[in-house]
Amino acid sequence: MSILVYTENWDGKFKKLSFELVSYAAAIAKEMGSSVTALSIGEVADNELNKLGNFGAAKVLNVNDSRYNSFDNRALSMAVASAAQAEDAKVVIFAHTNLGKAIAPRVAIKLDAGLVSGVTELPSNFSPFIVQKKVFTGKSFTNVQVDADVKVLTFSQNSFELVETGGTAEIVAFDPQLGDDIFATSVKETNKVTGKVLLTDAEIVISGGRGMKGPENWAGLEEMADLLKAGLACSRPVSDEGWRPHTEHVGQTGKIIAPNLYFAFGISGAIQHLGGVSSSKVIVAINKDPEAPIFETADYGIVGDVQKVIPQLIEGIKEM
Repeated sequence: MSILVYTENWDGKFKKLSFELVSYAAAIAKEMGSSVTALSIGEVADNELNKLGNFGAAKVLNVNDSRYNSFDNRALSMAVASAAQAEDAKVVIFAHTNLGKAIAPRVAIKLDAGLVSGVTELPSNFSPFIVQKKVFTGKSFTNVQVDADVKVLTFSQNSFELVETGGTAEIVAFDPQLGDDIFATSVKETNKVTGKVLLTDAEIVISGGRGMKGPENWAGLEEMADLLKAGLACSRPVSDEGWRPHTEHVGQTGKIIAPNLYFAFGISGAIQHLGGVSSSKVIVAINKDPEAPIFETADYGIVGDVQKVIPQLIEGIKEM
């Protein structure tokens, strides 16, 4: 019996999120007297796979097959389910990303498992199995009891600290034995954005709202983003007004992000916006209204005119 973790990779590299997942799984395995098996699908070098052992994985199942580069949900879910059955996994863990949310329900059905999405804590009890998740766009939490023999979880980013064990993992080649007919999706062309930090990948995000007063006032945020190698974002009213492109819109109806550090300049903090950024590890709010709802969620706050605060922050960053 083991805990199976599906570790996504980006162009053959793991990010902090994958290591966070393995650390979380290792903590569960310790309580259950089990071990962690990480599943890597795609072309990932052995030296990169070895990193998973440092965070608690005892074994890494390596599916090195270029057919999975199409990210076909059907094929991926069948591969994960096959690995879970081979390892007799009683808990299967995914990241609460677009990919994880797409394939976790499929895997749960294949394994006749209970599914809990957006988990934020270690289980509070193992018999019965009870785990906490976010509800109401991150404004509240609830405890969910899973009675099924197999549990499938999607884990919210920045909900668990990285724990390095100094261990090593056994790397084992794994073949789910799927026929070519399973891979119904083919990728004809891939166009990637260059020259800017993608919001979904950014460790730091600089975001502006209607308090910025107009598109002509964005130069300071752009300079700050360049200095911090951060992603640029905005609230929905800003993109609706055409001040910034819709690709920068974060919130419940835009991109869901979870950076380590999120700056909110002139953003009031509507629940729809917070629903997309509440998983940020640290939120810093800058707003001239001391009663703005954003301050209820922020870890740090500055009450002041953003146009006066931004130059001072830029000066401080440059000094650092």
